Amino acid sequence: MSHSDEDDPELFRREMHGVRPLGERNRLDPPPAPRPRPRPRRRAADDEVLAESLTMSAFEHGLETGEELLYRRDEVSPRVLRRLRRGDYSVGAEIDLHGMSAATAHEALTAFVAECARNRVSCARVVHGKGRGSGPRGPVLKHEVNAWLRRWDSVLAFASTPPNDGGTGAVYVLIRSRR
Repeated sequence: MSHSDEDDPELFRREMHGVRPLGERNRLDPPPAPRPRPRPRRRAADDEVLAESLTMSAFEHGLETGEELLYRRDEVSPRVLRRLRRGDYSVGAEIDLHGMSAATAHEALTAFVAECARNRVSCARVVHGKGRGSGPRGPVLKHEVNAWLRRWDSVLAFASTPPNDGGTGAVYVLIRSRR
């Protein structure tokens, strides 16, 4: 029966000749394991944001199709704009500009916003339509409303409404109350 040199006990003894075991003083112990560090706990608010982000629609996430109107003054926080966009604020007044000429709509909207500011209506809904009847020139009133609202100091922010409240055919408007 043949066996390799690696199995030969005599070979092992010859190779180990003169080798002595290390004493206790010279033994190398493995380094101590690092101390466990606790994971930071998420705050309840973080959990709420995570849960909300998982249940929100594309509209609520702020994904824009290019048809939405969105504006805020520097003094208005992005969080307020997100809440406005979701429809979190109670609408205190509404105006429907459908079928009006641009000149008539401008007059009506100017008076409406001024009245809201006087009566301390902080959130209003303006229905401008989607411009489907405007033909190739596109949504005239929608573009005009966008420009007008941006110019008026009493308008703090505006955003297209969620689909169930008019979608891109209406905007929620935050209005600064007159003192």
